Amino acid sequence: MTIGIWILGDRLTTKQLSLSNNQSNKQQIPVIFIESSEYVKQHPYHRQKLVLVWSAMRHFAAELEADNWKVTYKIAADFATPLQDWLATNNITELQITTPCDRPFHNLIQSLDLNCEIKFLADNHFLWSKEEFITWANSRKRLLMEDFYREGRKRFNILMDGKKPLGGKWNYDKDNRKPPKKNLSTPSPLTFEPDAITQEVIDWIKQEKFSDYGRIEPFNWAVTRQQAQQVLTYFVQECLPQFGTYQDAMVTGEYTMWHSLISPYLNLGLLEPREIIDAVETAYYQRELPLNSVEGFIRQVMGWREYMHGIYHFQDENYSQSNWFEHHQPLPEFFGDASKTDMNCLHQTLTQVEETAYGHHIQRLMVLGNFALIAGISPQEIENWFHSAFIDAYDWVMQTNVIGMGQFADGGVLASKPYAASANYINKMSDYCGNCHYNKSDRTGDRACPFNFFYWDFLHRHHERLKSLGRMNLVLSHLKRISENEFGEISSLARKWWKNQQIS
Repeated sequence: MTIGIWILGDRLTTKQLSLSNNQSNKQQIPVIFIESSEYVKQHPYHRQKLVLVWSAMRHFAAELEADNWKVTYKIAADFATPLQDWLATNNITELQITTPCDRPFHNLIQSLDLNCEIKFLADNHFLWSKEEFITWANSRKRLLMEDFYREGRKRFNILMDGKKPLGGKWNYDKDNRKPPKKNLSTPSPLTFEPDAITQEVIDWIKQEKFSDYGRIEPFNWAVTRQQAQQVLTYFVQECLPQFGTYQDAMVTGEYTMWHSLISPYLNLGLLEPREIIDAVETAYYQRELPLNSVEGFIRQVMGWREYMHGIYHFQDENYSQSNWFEHHQPLPEFFGDASKTDMNCLHQTLTQVEETAYGHHIQRLMVLGNFALIAGISPQEIENWFHSAFIDAYDWVMQTNVIGMGQFADGGVLASKPYAASANYINKMSDYCGNCHYNKSDRTGDRACPFNFFYWDFLHRHHERLKSLGRMNLVLSHLKRISENEFGEISSLARKWWKNQQIS
């Protein structure tokens, strides 16, 4: 038997089993990387995402080659042709692959006509395996993230004082929702100049025009494990102390605030979840950092990230087509060109995404996702856009975050109520409303903010369905304050807005 290893673009780590199990025989075991131009054309990916993935792949391939692995790197139209040639050339009878996180790519591999055995190895890049999560989920009457998070804290002994949570509370969310103050002094993100490999990738993407979405330069992301570790260290030292307090805040021109910017590297395999958690917890003990910041960040990594991955594999493939509210509006053109909206919160956020392929979690959830939800955009269209636009996006991440959390399209599998809000929330948590064409307080009239009339139209339109969700009763009671005549005006504004839209 001759073993060959196919390294996938989102598993750029020597800790994956195909490499770690064969370390002693590395000089005899062929390894292949493949860039497929046809595969990336399935989505209009942000060009910086293409640069990140392909540059990181090329850097990792060079590292393995320097470590005496037999590396082949192919740039091709598809995956099948270079695989078949490589398998034949090296007489490979068993192809080892880390099991892909994304179902569509797993299915694609299984559909390939390869003259060898395909052996999928367990993905060890999560704290919980998908089998462990499914076992946990099957034992529960409810699938609340908070329950899962507390189980994880106890299981891995993170921020614990014996059997109790450190500080006496599991959750410090109430301390982590502060609106932004004026004249905040935020740290500049750590950036990296493109080296020769990255510049070659940038030039290649420009030449081949794989996508026209997003600014490709300046490109400042890390592309190696060593650089990703520097980003983690910088976050822990410079950003973590203030991270929690203002993690939900949005400020014009402040793209990164105190956020970590490590999700792209974590999802590529350049960083491991446990090393991140250990670094943050160690800093807490050594420097006596604020517990609300430390706990809030750890909850994102070992709570939300692990939970989203688990839910993705717990649900069947039809989950991606969920549409509980039966929303079918198309994606407005301004999602592809931020200059085409006069809503300042959307303009600022979408401009930021175009320039950097990044937005923090509240910009994603309460600006972009919130608007899509209350305006009635198809969950599948907005999920496809998120998948294409964000530098850390993959199928397993975006289905659960967008279909489940952002759009409540699963009817409550993941969240207990929709994340729907009017302009009042955005005004509280940002400075966007101050420079907007619309009046943040109006829900009718010529200057009515679309977030307002869409929000009240959403509640009115789905009143009967929303009544089944206990946490919505207080919000729904506010509908009584609005007359039928005003609801008529609100509904008319919503219809008129859509009539005037250009569609992507």
